[in-house]
Amino acid sequence: MKIAIVTETFLPSTDGVVTRLKNSIRYFLKEGHEVRIIAPDLGVNEFEGAKIEGVRASTFLFYRSRKFGMPTRKIKQMLAEFDPDVVHVVNPALLGATGVHYAKKLGYPMVASYHTNVPRYAEYYNVPMFKGILWWYFRKLHNKADLNLCTSKTVQEELMEQGFHNVHVWKRGVDTERFHPKQYDAEMRSRLTAGKPWKKLLLYVGRLAPEKEIEKIKSVLDSSSHFTLAIVGDGPHRQVLEKHFRGTSTVFTGFMHGEELAKTFASSDVFVFPSTTETLGLVISEAMASGLPLVAAKSGPTCEQIKDNQTGLLYDGEKQGDFTETVLKFEDETLRKRLAIQAHKDIENMGWDGQSKQVLDLYKQIAGMEETLEQHN
Repeated sequence: MKIAIVTETFLPSTDGVVTRLKNSIRYFLKEGHEVRIIAPDLGVNEFEGAKIEGVRASTFLFYRSRKFGMPTRKIKQMLAEFDPDVVHVVNPALLGATGVHYAKKLGYPMVASYHTNVPRYAEYYNVPMFKGILWWYFRKLHNKADLNLCTSKTVQEELMEQGFHNVHVWKRGVDTERFHPKQYDAEMRSRLTAGKPWKKLLLYVGRLAPEKEIEKIKSVLDSSSHFTLAIVGDGPHRQVLEKHFRGTSTVFTGFMHGEELAKTFASSDVFVFPSTTETLGLVISEAMASGLPLVAAKSGPTCEQIKDNQTGLLYDGEKQGDFTETVLKFEDETLRKRLAIQAHKDIENMGWDGQSKQVLDLYKQIAGMEETLEQHN
């Protein structure tokens, strides 16, 4: 089978979408399928044997830390020359909008996947008046696809309420061999705690942007001297955050990858995930696999992953100060260890093959090659 993947983000970028795609593509190649990736041109032209066709990328004034692929007619030529059996457009917005248009025009079976709740982000960027327009725009794009994927049941329900058609939940996955408690590293812990490894180490991993609500974590450091914080990642909000956390026990590391990131997870004590707008949060699975209990907002997608008082603690995003009070409960080491053990146990057998096989079967279905869709709901 020939699979074309048109994506707004790919290597060398690192986020949950790229991680999911890399593992899916590895599985497709292992199963003997041919894959072509169309993505912003960031200097990488191949991934483990799959060709990457680059599209001109530019930065925006309000988001200089990332380059975005621009809409272009070249995607029509790229698709026609590859002549795929199925096209998967990932997070269609700019480059992806062109992918949707030409996949439809050329008559290829098409899957579109929804990973980022952009309309909800309008609140954080002080443009709430655009929320309705954004929903209209993404609905129009996704409803050109034969099948839509999203990353949680909660988001599936929201998309269906917004008029998106034929929406299916794409299962979770995580590399349980790489992310594991055995990756604990004393040197890494000392680095992340700025030489105070006896303190409880809170960890945040992800993009540094306003909608992630990372500022909330400072209240914990102000309330207790028992904690330190490591913030892993980068993004447009980094300078603001560095100023916000100045004078606290906080270490900013920038991006981390591979074994270094696995050591970071396993060498920390509690994973903190303050955002209330996530569609999934792959880092939640990576933290759990590494044996970290979590603190996250009591929202639909996180409730599908975290069992309150079993694998982590959920806080009420509407209740003033509840995030701080919830994290401070981890001053109790007995509680922390109990939740840490259960978090790892809950996810240790997951892997990536299940979600990769699921989407491959769906490709085959819409291309007229395999069984009924009902088996994948």
